[in-house]
Amino acid sequence: MDETLETLTEEFIHEFCYDDTEDDRILKLYHERHGQSSRSKPRKSIFRDRETGHRRFVNDYFSPNPVYPEQFFRRRFRMGRHVFLRIVDALSNFDPYFQQRVDALRRKGLSSLQKCTAAMRILAYGVSADAVDDYVCIAESTAVEGLKKFVSNVVTIFEGEYLRKPNSNDVQRLLQMGEARGFPGMMGSIDCMHWQWKNCPKAWKGMFMSGHKGVATIILEAVASSDLWIWHAFFGVAGANNDINVLDRSPVFDDVLQGHAPDVNYTINGNNYNMGYYLTDGIYPKWATFLKTIPRPQAEKRK
Repeated sequence: MDETLETLTEEFIHEFCYDDTEDDRILKLYHERHGQSSRSKPRKSIFRDRETGHRRFVNDYFSPNPVYPEQFFRRRFRMGRHVFLRIVDALSNFDPYFQQRVDALRRKGLSSLQKCTAAMRILAYGVSADAVDDYVCIAESTAVEGLKKFVSNVVTIFEGEYLRKPNSNDVQRLLQMGEARGFPGMMGSIDCMHWQWKNCPKAWKGMFMSGHKGVATIILEAVASSDLWIWHAFFGVAGANNDINVLDRSPVFDDVLQGHAPDVNYTINGNNYNMGYYLTDGIYPKWATFLKTIPRPQAEKRK
């Protein structure tokens, strides 16, 4: 009976303490108070002053007179402060994990700002979960758990609004944006780029090796508008790829091939057109849905 009670107590502590280093400290106090020794070698306990970390973080970026102004925030977080706060607010309302709670010692847990910042910096800089500990005051295991929840919740919350193909209203907005910039009928820009895969498994490096970079990369095909709405992203194709063979496997024009292209009507030089196009560079094929940035290249390099 005592062993069962001890097991349940440990499970309760692990469930309601939101920093793994606090688990060890509370378990140690529990065992000492009951004259018992821990059944496993305890991990070294690190006292993270997460309350002070939260106050310092707010003072640096979110106070009325922050230490670092907006341009520093955008450079370090890869987005504007208002966008970041919208994501934090949405996650806090959607998942209780991102709400600040109180642990078994009546101490405040990690705030939503701390958890989201840890996830953002891991994603933005490709660093390990341990690299954000010294500033955000978050344990490695907590950072990994928060990153997984952050990614899945962002997809769940924002997929219907952002991670989708344009509807009729979006098409009209994209056409107006293109026409205002001298490109009537343009739906956006399409291109590919290589992202270095620093931690690519050795067994896969041959499949993802990039010739012109000499390192393992993942090629990303994306369609973006001038206001940076990326409504199509296709990546992860193995092989020595370029824009052409990625396009051959991409689903970006599946709707067009099936006759479900959005209605687009515009006039240029007295000619009426009913198919939108995408701005591309010179490597793409001469399709009606592509418009090269240099329509009549002269020199060999431009060709």
